[in-house]
Amino acid sequence: MKRRVIAAGCIALTLGLTATACGDDGDGGGKGDKTDGKGKTLTVWIMEGTNPDPRPFFKEVGAAFEKKTGAKIKVEYQQWATAQKKFTTAIEGGEDQVPDVAEVGTTWVPQFAETGALVDVSDDLKKSGLSNDLVEGLKDAGTLDGKQYGMPWYAGVRSIVYRKDVFAKHNLKPPTTWKELQETAKTLKEKEPDKIAFPVAGGAEMFATAFVWGAGGELATQQGDKWKSAINSPEAVKGLTYYTDLARKDKVSPAKVNTWTEKEVGDAWNKGEISMSVGGNWTPKAIIEANPKLKGKLGAVPIPGQNGGMSKSFLGGSYLSAFNTDKKELAWELVKLMTTGEFAAKWAKQTNYFPGQNSELKKIEAQKDPLVEPFAKQMIEAGATVPKTKAYGEIQASQVITGMVQSILTGKSSVQEAADKAAKDMDDIFAKDK
Repeated sequence: MKRRVIAAGCIALTLGLTATACGDDGDGGGKGDKTDGKGKTLTVWIMEGTNPDPRPFFKEVGAAFEKKTGAKIKVEYQQWATAQKKFTTAIEGGEDQVPDVAEVGTTWVPQFAETGALVDVSDDLKKSGLSNDLVEGLKDAGTLDGKQYGMPWYAGVRSIVYRKDVFAKHNLKPPTTWKELQETAKTLKEKEPDKIAFPVAGGAEMFATAFVWGAGGELATQQGDKWKSAINSPEAVKGLTYYTDLARKDKVSPAKVNTWTEKEVGDAWNKGEISMSVGGNWTPKAIIEANPKLKGKLGAVPIPGQNGGMSKSFLGGSYLSAFNTDKKELAWELVKLMTTGEFAAKWAKQTNYFPGQNSELKKIEAQKDPLVEPFAKQMIEAGATVPKTKAYGEIQASQVITGMVQSILTGKSSVQEAADKAAKDMDDIFAKDK
């Protein structure tokens, strides 16, 4: 996943979740479950950095899991930057090399599932009653050819973050359409010339994709068992034109932002240099921690649709998946324990991510926290994911989308020319995916 990335890797707001199970009695499994793991140990790979101090959490999980099944867990922490390669190497090495359970970025699930390394838990989900409670965008991310490969563990989504104090100063309201977003950004540029009105960050792929989806476009479409780029379709080009024109024609984003990633946007927020931008549910808290003077001065709204409603936004995070080892039944018990009920709630609260179940998200939305509710609404109603094929990982690694956006922003190519080149590059990569 992408903190991220996507894939994932982000910090959001404190959620104040309740420890209520989804579809079971709260212990993560059924009371009648008699999985015997005495004398066995599960190897568990967890990404470093999501929880500031995950060890107490896993100590508690380990104790509960041993009490329930008799089995122990051995947690091995991995780095996001090198994890995908480590997973690939382990899968190639066979059953003895892979973990029994692992945190897998949502954009990696299709890649690993295609190799046969992950356990199909579709039937287990149906039996447990959990299947219908999963957030649709997250459920979709972990589904390949109609089969589910694990449970959503946590996730983040992007919406619009803005300065309430600046908006109030100029009698502005949060935008609810693309036209309002454009006009608001232009007013902010005029009234607050020392701030960036709305950064069009060329290195932030998931900023641009919201407008592709918002215009009715797609990154790619599946035709049978093959994928074909759709980034140069009329709808996608319309979204890209709107987004890049905010910088090229309306000048609400200066040239220095053309290559910025989300990190650079965050750094500028922390310095008080931005009035409004796309941002993740982790963004407001990060800004306030870096700049306490902005406490109480931030607001959030979903990314508006062209004529109202919401544009879709990338929904990324992590799955917990069982690998095809000789302990896969025990592995599924651990996955359930960690992704439902008490431990799901604790992890979400400690990491400030959103949980992967509608029932828990609706509780968050119902709290009406103005810096949480808009993101929860975006996640439930307008979350989207990237094409579910391992080839898309290579497309991201090759920076095809960000290269396209930067080419438009710097004037090297027209929108259509840049989109056509990106489509060709994507199709070349898809063609290699056999």
